[in-house]
Amino acid sequence: MPPADPAPSAGARKGGSPRMTAVTRTALICVAVAVMMTGAAFAAVPIYKAFCQATGFGGSIPRAKLAPTQVLDQQLTVYFDTNVRGMPWTFQAEQRSQQVRVGATSIAFFKVVNNSDHAITGRAAYNVSPETAGWHVRKLQCFCFSAATLQPHEAVRWPVVYFVEPGFAKDPEMHGYTDITLSYTFVPDPQEAPKAIKAATGATNGSRGLGGAAAAGL
Repeated sequence: MPPADPAPSAGARKGGSPRMTAVTRTALICVAVAVMMTGAAFAAVPIYKAFCQATGFGGSIPRAKLAPTQVLDQQLTVYFDTNVRGMPWTFQAEQRSQQVRVGATSIAFFKVVNNSDHAITGRAAYNVSPETAGWHVRKLQCFCFSAATLQPHEAVRWPVVYFVEPGFAKDPEMHGYTDITLSYTFVPDPQEAPKAIKAATGATNGSRGLGGAAAAGL
């Protein structure tokens, strides 16, 4: 008499083999972890930005509440770099550079023009070069602290009030540096990006710049 077939296992009686159940469970765990990591990545963006602005990490400039009380004889040359990405704006610094004393409060002015026929909201990203100087450069007032909306062909003049804190002179990583660069790049505010891109595409090469009639109010 031929041997009887073996009885099905508990896993098979429930509709699947133990191996298939384990594979399914592993796949579900992997999907759950991937979803959690994606959510954490999005949540980390504002946290990382706040961290950089608070510590100067990555060349970002911390915001200051008070100016220093100590002004040193050491002088630095501060250069200004301005850029625009994906927006029909003209953005320029009124001064290419400034001679400043470490610890002294300085003010620089910037001109911005919306060359389009639409109101556009932009936001300025900023950093310092060299990156290690980011912790020492502080700003009391800056257009880069929040988003800004310019009306069609509106021209504005914005100040940046800043200083290089006295600790710069004692930082061994800053030894030998005689100049730093403050860089600003205007990009569309995330909620306004589609409108800004559309306006940038429609802006003509003959749009009035800072030297034209649009700049009369600066």
